[in-house]
Amino acid sequence: MAQEFSKQNYQPGGVGAPATSRMTAKSRRQQLIETAIRLFSQKGFRGTTTKEIAVAAGVTEAIIFRHFKSKDDLYAAILDHKACEANLNKKLDELRVYAERRDDERLFRTVAAKILGHHRRDRDFLRLMLYSALEKHELARSFRIKQMRPLHDFLRSYIVRRQSEGAFRECDATAAVQSFLGSVLHHSMMTGLFSADFVKLTDKDAIENFTNIFLDGLRHVPATRKLAKKSKTK
Repeated sequence: MAQEFSKQNYQPGGVGAPATSRMTAKSRRQQLIETAIRLFSQKGFRGTTTKEIAVAAGVTEAIIFRHFKSKDDLYAAILDHKACEANLNKKLDELRVYAERRDDERLFRTVAAKILGHHRRDRDFLRLMLYSALEKHELARSFRIKQMRPLHDFLRSYIVRRQSEGAFRECDATAAVQSFLGSVLHHSMMTGLFSADFVKLTDKDAIENFTNIFLDGLRHVPATRKLAKKSKTK
């Protein structure tokens, strides 16, 4: 006679799994989010099915829909989870301290360090964001506006303020922000995703050099120094 399994021993997605493997609703939800992040980062939102997520998590699709109404709802939960992890407000509060001190070096070094640190700890989410950009997913677009734009706007405002104080030369502040963040993001992707072995630069060296190059380009050169340079070239 075939072996029979009692309700106490049966677990969805894992026949005969012991009762000790039963998760709380909170733990199960977290497990599904983490599994979905991994799969979405490998195949994108459109290329990943809830059935694949269920198999990878060792549950049935019914379990997924018990916690999330739809795949979009699961995706939204991932973005909310990551927003909580990122704790953007706390990071901006730290940057505001450096901004009030006019500590240019510390401010931009901290921005670069936090971006690279986050990408190194969570490469799956970086891949997921790249997929979402290609897929033009509305939820991911909303996440970028809420989580990325505040940092961009903060840095732009800081540069404009320093320009008004005469510390930074006149230039397009938005272009300046993009040049700094772009160098950090390029380094992150080249070394973290593409494994470009020709990039002989550690994260520490990248943070130091990008900050110095950026600020050297922005620092205001007094008119007297400009005249002195011109006279030397004549």
